[in-house]
Amino acid sequence: MAREAHQFPVPASGFLSKLGANPKIIRDPAGNTPRTMTKTRTIGVVMDPIESIKPWKDSTFAMMLEAQARGWQIYCFGLSDIYLEDSVAQGRYRGLVLRDDNSDWFEYSTSGECRLDELDVILMRKDPPFDLEYVYCTYLLEQAEENGCLVVNRPASLRDCNEKLFTRYFPQCCVETLVTRDPARIRGFIDRFGDVIVKPLDGMGGQSIFRVQKGDRNTNAIIESVSQHGRSQTMAQVYIPEISEGDKRILLIDGEPVPYALARLPAAGENRGNIAAGASTRGQPLSERDRWLCAQVGDELRRRGLIFVGLDVIGDYITEINVTSPTCIRELDAEFDLNISADLFACIEARLSA
Repeated sequence: MAREAHQFPVPASGFLSKLGANPKIIRDPAGNTPRTMTKTRTIGVVMDPIESIKPWKDSTFAMMLEAQARGWQIYCFGLSDIYLEDSVAQGRYRGLVLRDDNSDWFEYSTSGECRLDELDVILMRKDPPFDLEYVYCTYLLEQAEENGCLVVNRPASLRDCNEKLFTRYFPQCCVETLVTRDPARIRGFIDRFGDVIVKPLDGMGGQSIFRVQKGDRNTNAIIESVSQHGRSQTMAQVYIPEISEGDKRILLIDGEPVPYALARLPAAGENRGNIAAGASTRGQPLSERDRWLCAQVGDELRRRGLIFVGLDVIGDYITEINVTSPTCIRELDAEFDLNISADLFACIEARLSA
């Protein structure tokens, strides 16, 4: 039997149940009278601590501002707040009131515990690392999804679609690529193509990405470091010289691209087009080739329930498909007077109404 605070008796008002006519509720851990939320959309956001974000550039914050503008009730959760009891996914939440103010951007309005399937939508926006704790959380979110909650992105697809390996479904969109933990194969790939990028499968923000050219005296040391002496699968890709023009981030909503990309230009002396590695940014319209790449992946993204995705494109080629917590909304909104989050929530609301 679940603890009293988690039995969720049906009150006169509360969340509208997606499983029948009777409403459900969110209540605080002490079992106090719940707040009335009838006919109000509710969204849970699994994210890093909101105190630590940079609101002027945080895409999750942009999404939450749009939810608030639409009158939705917003509840945030950390990974440690999500749990399973008696086969029911539940969580400790904190309600949010937001302000688009870079020095004072939020306050907590309430707190309590709830069944996750009582929420209309959950945004899984926890930043990498994609570790076992992240994977375990997707299993719990999947339980809520099975009971009628829309989870963005689909938990099973978050597990299945490694942001580097997912490109394997679209070889027509990618440069020659090798994935192996065998140092000799990596050396052979470098000898064959002469100029190669070597990176781990679980990296983020430009971490441990190396450009290696044939004859480089540091080749063995780099391969040993990235592959952990042959214990970790490692990706090698042919170097794309157009990185000098930027690593483009293209955002897709339900398989359809936003019409502008954010090119991240490597800092002087760098090969990495990552903002975390010091890259500068420049917005630009999508090219015909960019739109072709998006068309190649769009159907598969929709099939997998990957509603919000970021492609990384260098020159004419996709290098990564970001599904966990894609960014760059605020930069593109500001440069081109867009509201990407409004397009995302229009899609979400259409799913809820279907």
